[in-house]
Amino acid sequence: MTVKQTQGAVTALRNAAKRLFGILSVLLLFAATLCSSRNRATSPKEVRRLAGSGQAEEAREEAEKRLQAIADAYDKKTPLTLALVTVSDVCKGGAAKEWFFRTGDDQYKIRCSLRFTAYYGADPHRIGDVLDAIFTAGDHYSTGGAPERAIPFNHDFYRRNLVTYYRGHGPNPAGSNATEPSQVFSHPQTLSWDTVRSSKRQLVPEHDPCMESDPPVSRCLHRPAQTTVADIRKQYGLVFKLELWADGYCKVSKKGEVVMN
Repeated sequence: MTVKQTQGAVTALRNAAKRLFGILSVLLLFAATLCSSRNRATSPKEVRRLAGSGQAEEAREEAEKRLQAIADAYDKKTPLTLALVTVSDVCKGGAAKEWFFRTGDDQYKIRCSLRFTAYYGADPHRIGDVLDAIFTAGDHYSTGGAPERAIPFNHDFYRRNLVTYYRGHGPNPAGSNATEPSQVFSHPQTLSWDTVRSSKRQLVPEHDPCMESDPPVSRCLHRPAQTTVADIRKQYGLVFKLELWADGYCKVSKKGEVVMN
């Protein structure tokens, strides 16, 4: 091998080494990025610590208090009688960095959400009057600028016809061939009830049993603890169900920023 050939081989080896070093540097940087706290999935230990923080506890208490106030408004302002409340409260850890199929779960360390369900008793022979009273209360909240619009269901065109239908003075507002209406919705509230006019009744289902309760990460409670939906129906004749959500009432971003809704 000539001197010129030797020098060429050395240069080629040197360039190859530089390329290899560059590739290794990129791989090491990528590995470091994956291992950074902002890109890892939140550990169960960290989820528990954050879910039990003072800020999370404060947000949890405020969210449940706000939803309870809405449930109480139906009890106080309408013919409905509040008979049972169930609460499902869960804090979930954030995912690791999502490189391809992004859901947004990698943007936070924890996200806490609360589902609040209230069950009421009512007279099945006065369902038209009950709905009319609910929508009248909704009229008040819509025009009075009340905080949170506790009852958002007012007398719009469909609901006026719904009252007329249940009083036996008009057709099914959903259509002549439609099933009996048994629900109204206005985000984030859903109000449903037992049907009374159909030959085949559709009843509000029994509430879910508490399968897991591990505060502060998860909570499940029923008030009163032993009351069932069947008990309410037996006592009052008709059951109404109000579903409320406080989705993401407390979130901690991967940057450590706390957001409370």
